[in-house]
Amino acid sequence: MTLQFLGAAQTVTGSMHLLTVNGSRVLFDCGLFQGKRGEAFERNKNFPFDASDIDAVVLSHAHIDHAGNLPNLVRSGFRGPIYATSATRDLSNVMLFDSAYLQERDVEFVNKQHRKRNEPPVEPLYTSEDVEQTVAQMVAVRYGQRIEIADGVTVSFSDAGHVLGSAVTRIETKEAGKTRVIGFSGDLGRKNMPILKDPESIGDVNVWISESTYGGRIHEPIVGMEQRLMEVIQKTLDRKGKLIVPAFSVGKTQEFLYVLFTLNDAGKLPSIPIFVDSPLSVNTTEVFKMHPECFDKETLQYILQNEDPFGFGRLKFIRSVEESKKLNDIDEPCMIIASSGMCEGGRILHHLANNIENPKHTVLVIGFMAEHTLGRRIVERQPQVRIFGEIHPLRAEVAILNSFSAHAGQDELVGYAQTMDKSRVNRTFLVHGELAQAQQLSKKLSEAGFGNIAIPARGDRVEFPS
Repeated sequence: MTLQFLGAAQTVTGSMHLLTVNGSRVLFDCGLFQGKRGEAFERNKNFPFDASDIDAVVLSHAHIDHAGNLPNLVRSGFRGPIYATSATRDLSNVMLFDSAYLQERDVEFVNKQHRKRNEPPVEPLYTSEDVEQTVAQMVAVRYGQRIEIADGVTVSFSDAGHVLGSAVTRIETKEAGKTRVIGFSGDLGRKNMPILKDPESIGDVNVWISESTYGGRIHEPIVGMEQRLMEVIQKTLDRKGKLIVPAFSVGKTQEFLYVLFTLNDAGKLPSIPIFVDSPLSVNTTEVFKMHPECFDKETLQYILQNEDPFGFGRLKFIRSVEESKKLNDIDEPCMIIASSGMCEGGRILHHLANNIENPKHTVLVIGFMAEHTLGRRIVERQPQVRIFGEIHPLRAEVAILNSFSAHAGQDELVGYAQTMDKSRVNRTFLVHGELAQAQQLSKKLSEAGFGNIAIPARGDRVEFPS
């Protein structure tokens, strides 16, 4: 048996790990790498294996950095099943079509420039037709259902509490009479977060593959996050400014809307128009409503009372480009929630370009910003940032509320690992985190009694004796 780490190794994007056992090749996730544009395109386009040799894919959840390159895998010749929860399948359907549309539109723009310079045309990583085939290959698996996916390989999912349908995967292998249990965290959520159930333990494992996005950080406590949000909103209102909120369309937007709903329901939310400027967020929110089996008790209670925590009266969902452009003409306090979450594309770029130079406005950061992204440069409060090729002075206030993070913090990652019998965990691999974050998590896990911890680099292969 071998494990090879092909993505999200010492970085937080492009999740992809390859298990080879009994001659079968099983891929854990197939995400898009997000970073410097040229490097990202080349890495995403070219797989370090023959796609037709992959027997099955196990998908942890629908976020683009975990699922976004699946259509390219299919386009490249993969014809096997893609195992995921029902909610992940439905979210992937929405997200991947949106991803294909954005790529097709970007390529159309680029090719116009190429024609002017007599340069050859370029193609998108994949098209809507590739997405159709990808979704057709998805197999829905219930939480707790045990299913054989290859010779001597069974899989079961437990709720990861990170985003709708997200799963911690338990993989049991039998090879040459030897049994091993592998655990793959995907992205691990947090306890007591809005909407979703808390992360579930997968039991004891021999090999633990854990994310480490916030491996060196402890989040602000969830208790009190509403008050901190209110303070940011009120401070901006006092300046008669706008709140610009970059948010991932899947998960982060819905969680943030839920918190706004509870504040409004309690009569605490100031009178301020709220716009959700993202067609993908609108479509994703509809998928959320289809999967109440993923909701926690509080969210279910609202639904049983015929209340809609994702669409209360103060909200206006924006679909058309024309409506989106009109938001730039608003000269009064408002909140604009738009994607993408790391400010690398989408409508959020237009709102930042129009508002980031004004000190009365606030950029409210509620999610992780990876290296080499505009979002990270804003978080670092760099004095100038480049948007659409133009330099903009960063004069708006930058407010960071990491209590909204859907990723487990250092203490929560260690706490989850401690639900396992550490004497049975022979190997631990830390992925999906920048090196410094993974190193700090490694130190804490070691102090907690876990041994043989590695932080694999991209391409590293580990062999397990039969």
